Amino acid sequence: MQPIRTLHDFFIRSGAQVLLYHMGRRVTPCSPATLAAFETGEQSWPCPWQGQARLACVFTLGDAPEPMIWFLALPLDEQGQLDPGPRDAFLQRLLETLGRSVEHLGRDDGHVDNLMKDNPLAFTPPLPYQAMMHARASFDLDHPASQHLELVEAYLAGEQDASQWPALGLQGLADFAVRHDSHQAAALATRLPELPVEVVHALCHCLEHVAVESSLTRALRGRGERAAQQGDLETLCACVRAVGAGPTDEVGAWFDDLLDDPHACGPDLLAAIAARGWEHLEDDRRLPLLLQRAAEHPKADFFALARDLALIPRLRLPVLMCLRDATADSAIGRRLTSLHRQ
Repeated sequence: MQPIRTLHDFFIRSGAQVLLYHMGRRVTPCSPATLAAFETGEQSWPCPWQGQARLACVFTLGDAPEPMIWFLALPLDEQGQLDPGPRDAFLQRLLETLGRSVEHLGRDDGHVDNLMKDNPLAFTPPLPYQAMMHARASFDLDHPASQHLELVEAYLAGEQDASQWPALGLQGLADFAVRHDSHQAAALATRLPELPVEVVHALCHCLEHVAVESSLTRALRGRGERAAQQGDLETLCACVRAVGAGPTDEVGAWFDDLLDDPHACGPDLLAAIAARGWEHLEDDRRLPLLLQRAAEHPKADFFALARDLALIPRLRLPVLMCLRDATADSAIGRRLTSLHRQ
């Protein structure tokens, strides 16, 4: 029998029913094939975050009544490939705990879950990430949404007074983000201008993990632009993050307008675009302009932003070309020169 060398091997050999989710740039489903190819070195991690492959493993072993959840942050090398040492150490500890009886796990093997204690790979996601992961997993498992969804649906449809927002739960907002349909999106788009800023922020923390429709994208842009006019940078950035997975023509056009205005491009806005809107940076003009704005702003961490984007497989070569082609008298060139002098 072949030894267990990867997490993917473990899930296959244990017979676990498993769902995997990216927990980095967005909370989205991750296919087992992606994990397998990543662990064998066939591909880089597609959605790196802070130099890590952040993953949620929701799995059921044997006839256990409830699934277990592991949040793992696997370190990446400079190419976005797996640094295997920490993963291998975790697997060794896992197999030693199980006594290598992987095929016979059942209800009484709760000690598997205890592996997360004092595990250097374990991490605790922010609360919106946890809520979105639970919302996606319950939907994918055909389980009902949380008890908070009904109230959130009524509130966002305008069936309750806007002042009732303190009664809303984050889990209900996450369930709404995952399960809402086109009719609800259109109703929310109409309702969005009047929502309290606290609701907008919490809702945006959830919507940034899903693909919003055109009507809602336009409404979020409108709310964000009004916030910018009022000097409310936090709400502007929240709306920018929320549309990150939206339609390319509309989101890209908004990003273009923002990047064309050097006074609008502070570090927080640039980080919001790079963190949640990276797919719209696959553009010959947009990516160089974002890097230029980051290089121009004295408070922007240009090198951290460039390194982060360069770990994304589809952006790695374009980012490196932008850096290579920068002239010495450009903002990017001056940043690179200052780095070499250090």
